[in-house]
Amino acid sequence: MHGERMEREILEQPARLAAVAERFGAELGEALRGRSFEMVVLAARGSSDNAARYARYLIEVHLGIPVSLAAPSVITRHHGHIRYRNALAIGISQSGAAPDVAEVLEALRNDGHFTVGITNTPGSRLAATAEFTLLLGVGDEKSIAATKTYSATLLALYELTRALGADLPASTSHIYSEEWLRTCAAAARETAGPVCRCSPVFCLGRGFGFSTAEEAALKLMECALIPAKAFSTADFHHGPKALAGVNSSIISFDGPQLDLAAQGAEIFEPPMSPVSAELKPLWDIPFGQYLALFAARNRGLDPDHARHLRKVTETL
Repeated sequence: MHGERMEREILEQPARLAAVAERFGAELGEALRGRSFEMVVLAARGSSDNAARYARYLIEVHLGIPVSLAAPSVITRHHGHIRYRNALAIGISQSGAAPDVAEVLEALRNDGHFTVGITNTPGSRLAATAEFTLLLGVGDEKSIAATKTYSATLLALYELTRALGADLPASTSHIYSEEWLRTCAAAARETAGPVCRCSPVFCLGRGFGFSTAEEAALKLMECALIPAKAFSTADFHHGPKALAGVNSSIISFDGPQLDLAAQGAEIFEPPMSPVSAELKPLWDIPFGQYLALFAARNRGLDPDHARHLRKVTETL
């Protein structure tokens, strides 16, 4: 069956996350103990960049520390030098092979800033570059689409925010179960058919959930070849909502969107999760992953061998 690897890796998530949550908190707490920062710089690409957006909201909302999402080409292509002040630089790459992410971290480390790498690959360039590396440790990911490494990255960034001093509960008692995956799969299976028939397709989210909208849209594009565009719900109302009408679909991670439904758009939402807004991205993303998987199967596509894509992408 198409997407067997992807489905297997989605199913691994509850056990994998439960196995690493306590370690993440302990290792990050030790690495960051006694340190304070005036700003945080996040460097990432692809799914890791979507996870970085999640971290931005967590850190700014709960710690009041300004966060910058790095534009790596400023350093790699334009050879710019940015005058950051007492920054925590975090590089995120599941493969650890992203050269532009590593170069951003190297530049900041050379300027005396503390650098953290988050990767699933020991011995990778990112791991060698960062002063401290948190290894995700969720096992090899064979499918093209990032699933368990993406959710583990969200978990790591949540625990990193706690390690910096945020008053958030430990994630160890908030890992979802296999039953939750079955709930997400059932909802995604019902949604996949209509989404495949609709055009355009939009994914909406705001705040903590904006990262989920971005990641769900990416998954639909790379797995099912569905042109899907993610927007902040607020930005969507500044023009793009004109496209939300009959034959369009909205995958909303920000509530029911009654005004867009009144325009004729079909609105789909993930199952209601029993956790705080800060943890919802971790619980909502299996719905987005399953949606991409089932949409791909409906279209006769194999997300394990996505068209024109490789598992490791290297850009400068």
